[in-house]
Amino acid sequence: MGLPALHPASRSSNVADRPATRLATRLAFLVAGFGIACWAPLVPFAKARLGVDDGVLGLLLLSLGIGSVVAMLLTGIMSARYGSRPIIIAGGLGLALVLPLLAVASTPATLALALFAFGAALGSIDVAMNIHAVEVERAAKIPLMSGFHALFSIGGFIGAALMTALLSLQTGALACTLICSALMLAAMTVTSPRLLRSVQVQDGPLFVLPHGSVLLLALLGAITFLVEGAMLDWGALLVIGAGLVSETQGGTGYIVFSIAMTIGRLGGDAVVARIGDRATLLWGSLIAIGGFVVLLTAPVAAVAIAGFLLIGLGASNLVPVLFRRAAWQTVMPTALAVAAITTAGYAGILIGPAGVGFVARIGGLPAAFWLLAALMGLVTLSAGVVTRKST
Repeated sequence: MGLPALHPASRSSNVADRPATRLATRLAFLVAGFGIACWAPLVPFAKARLGVDDGVLGLLLLSLGIGSVVAMLLTGIMSARYGSRPIIIAGGLGLALVLPLLAVASTPATLALALFAFGAALGSIDVAMNIHAVEVERAAKIPLMSGFHALFSIGGFIGAALMTALLSLQTGALACTLICSALMLAAMTVTSPRLLRSVQVQDGPLFVLPHGSVLLLALLGAITFLVEGAMLDWGALLVIGAGLVSETQGGTGYIVFSIAMTIGRLGGDAVVARIGDRATLLWGSLIAIGGFVVLLTAPVAAVAIAGFLLIGLGASNLVPVLFRRAAWQTVMPTALAVAAITTAGYAGILIGPAGVGFVARIGGLPAAFWLLAALMGLVTLSAGVVTRKST
């Protein structure tokens, strides 16, 4: 099973398939997952520090999504012209430098600015590392995308676990973020010299509006990222609000979610090879929906944690499959399609946190999570369409 070429300008496929290049790609995904997960346990503390309600918090989280989408729109174009390496490096360094600001912002305005910058760094590295990953997978001629995304999940687990542990030990929020930032800087020091230096040369314009099958892939990406973003930003508040866990243990659910995502993605390439993309999307989305039902009807913390686990397992390989389908479609250049789907995915994060906050303000946070479960059903219904050979 081959993957469409990305037309590398100056590097042969054997260079892209070097072990060092795969390591750098994995580390880029690791840093991205680690960085965003470090923010998750800080959300309840930020809310308490600023004294805002769910609606205002949703607007603040909107800043992160706006920063991500703005950066992604630029990153797709810049990666096509200059390659993904400089953007991966800038994005990773940006995450490390901005994270401490999230722990000390004392007004809604300063937190909004910090979240915008944090989101821009995340959006830049996310698009660039996926374009880089598609090139590496193409050169290897074997499925690697789920494995790369597994490192994002591993980073999420490590980041959430480390931050939650430090906070539980009564370590100050600023000290916690400085420790995590130092770890990200160390990882980027290892990553940068091993990334591909080739330029992605695109035939035709550097910007193309998504069309054809890419539009549906982008919509499903938006839904899937919306669900993942809700687990990150609102999962802790959901279980804390239900009285199932204490504030300091609010990140436990996201830790379990991250573990489940990791387990699912580590075996994802083998699963897809065995049952195919269609069955992976179908059954994965159904399992995630079941997880929402368990989470939202949980009478005790242990049952709620099981819901986080099912959502993580079910959603684990949805995004990697969508990127794989982007590599197979023929209506747009592959790199631009990857950028479009990533941008649409983070449009889900742009709309998601604010949308969840507004729905929560009107009908409560559980009602917002029931809506997320319904949206996941669209992935189930679309599984056959997006995996047809014509896409």
